[in-house]
Order: sequence, then structure tokens, then C-alpha cells
Amino acid sequence: MNLSFFDQFMSPSLMGIPLILVAMLYPTLLFTSSNNRWIPNRLSTLLAWLLHLITKQLMLPLNQKSHKWALILTSLMMLLLSINLLGLLPYTFTPTTQLSMNMALAFPLWLATLLTGLRNQPSISLGHLLPEGTPTPLIPALIMIETTSLLIRPLALGVRLTANLTAGHLLIQLISTATIVLLPIMPSISMLTMLILLLLTLLEVAVAMIQAYVFVLLLSLYLQENT
Repeated sequence: MNLSFFDQFMSPSLMGIPLILVAMLYPTLLFTSSNNRWIPNRLSTLLAWLLHLITKQLMLPLNQKSHKWALILTSLMMLLLSINLLGLLPYTFTPTTQLSMNMALAFPLWLATLLTGLRNQPSISLGHLLPEGTPTPLIPALIMIETTSLLIRPLALGVRLTANLTAGHLLIQLISTATIVLLPIMPSISMLTMLILLLLTLLEVAVAMIQAYVFVLLLSLYLQENT
């Protein structure tokens, strides 16, 4: 029974073929047919408004040099948002519950922001490792602490996203299992747990959106430090 709770985090396969490869073809369904209108329907209008809002919020604290990252950050935000929300549907697999995928997203982008700072403003980027006015005896210790905190950033990004989504999915499965088990024994308690399950599902929808935004927002803040 304990292992079955974690089966939802295993990548499903059919005849030995991982279905995640099939799921990766989903974005091709979003390609619209040729049309002489720039925005053909209301769904496209809503999507364009959402993209504009996300881009505006992400680029607001950044300077002009960082605006060339707008396409990357907005695309990452939409990718994480889509995966997190689609993973809440029944009988689906959530790739962002895998630490390997989150680290594959976090580490290259964090490294890109770090290398951008070292190339454009090396003295300022290295200056973050030693706060101004530090007493001389504390300089070696502070450099080691700041370097460690700098190198642990991609790990924190990946673990935060993985832990929040994994915990939410486990809670949903535990409460849904309790609801089914209690239904023939104590129907009133089962209805109460079902209400809790509904509220928890709404909370997980909010968590899925917030975690996608926090992931991209922290990357934009790392970019702000290095540009």
C-alpha cells in the first residue's frame, strides 16, 4: 500500500515506450491553422492577454539589458504552468514532480545568468561574494558562505518545485483513498473528507500556478543581479 502511493510519480509506459514522449507532442496541437486574422478567436485573445500580463510582471523589476530574456522566461513560465495544471487531471503524469527534470531546467538557466554577469560585469558579480564593510577576520568565512549559497541556488529551485508538487499530489491521493474507504463504513465522515478533498484540489491548483511563477521569478531575480 505504501508503494502504491508513489506509483503516480512513475513515468507511464505502453509496450515499453514512455508515454512522456507522446505527451511532448501536445504543444503541436496548439498550432492554429492559417488565417488572415492576427487573433482568430476569443481563446487566442485570452492567451495573448495572459502572455502580456506574465511578461509585464517578469520584466518589471529588470533593466533594459535583461529584456532580451523575455521570450525565454515567458516560455518557461507557460511550460511549467501547463505541466503543473495538466498534472492535476486524473490518470495523468506530472513531469515536474521529478527532480531530474526540474534540475535540468534550473541548472542551465542559473548558470547562464551567472556567466552573463561574469562576462558583462565581473567585478560587480564577484563583489556579491563579499558584502561591503565586512570585518577582516570574517572575510574568508563570508566568502565561503556566500559561495555556497550561490552554488546551492539551482538545487533550491529544483527541490522547491519538486517538494511542493509531490507533497500536494500525495495529500490528494491519501485523502481520496480515505474517502473511498470510509464511504461504506461512515458515509457522513466520507462526505466530510470529500469536501476537504475538493478544497485541497483548489489549493493545489493555486500552488501549481504559484510554484511556476516563483520558479521563473527567482530566475529573473538572479538575472537582475548579473545585468
